Amino acid sequence: MKKYILSLLAITVVLATAPLAYAGNATGTIRIGPDVWPVMVPSPADFEVWVEGGGDPTTHPHVLLVMTEDCWNGLTGDVVVSWPGDSASFNKMTNFTGVMSNSEYVPPSGTTEGARYTVAALKDHLSYGLDEPISSTETIYWAMGAFLSGNITGTHQNFTVNLPSTDPRMLVYALGKTVGSGVFDNFMRKVPPTNPGFVVLELGPVFAALASFSAFALYAFKRRKSSQMK
Repeated sequence: MKKYILSLLAITVVLATAPLAYAGNATGTIRIGPDVWPVMVPSPADFEVWVEGGGDPTTHPHVLLVMTEDCWNGLTGDVVVSWPGDSASFNKMTNFTGVMSNSEYVPPSGTTEGARYTVAALKDHLSYGLDEPISSTETIYWAMGAFLSGNITGTHQNFTVNLPSTDPRMLVYALGKTVGSGVFDNFMRKVPPTNPGFVVLELGPVFAALASFSAFALYAFKRRKSSQMK
């Protein structure tokens, strides 16, 4: 049986300490952590979500899931997002919608202009680590639904993502509404060269990276020990 790893591709830029104005009066202060890149954790994976800067509180929190066509085809059950006291399930056939055109937006409506993502940008992010990027003719699938038991605030809240797929590759985003807004206008800010989110990778490449890091750490330890003995 294959095991899978969630890799966090989150923003690491310190501009998040103050609210920023985007097209359509979007805020962009929702954060999902761990907030370093990359972080490898087994699925199901535990994460945190909070607001940093303006937009505290953010109401109507929704989770946005975006996956490749191979990931969608390989789903063996519902994608489940859970948090203390409740959970939300996303079914392959009834909750996910396919989009292909790079000029389309996800979600296509119900947001300010800045608080949505182009299919081209999502495909670029989903292509992380691939030998060949996802083509303009390939379909990707997305689903969006309410999560958490209250508003997103400056207090970190925990949630868990479980992705049961034989070929997992999925992004996880969070959106919400600032007080008084009728549409989603707070989101995870888009920062070059990639958008924030989570990408699922197979265990093999992760172990290779960890092995390389471990070898370096062992070398550094031995060198320091040797210098201390002189």
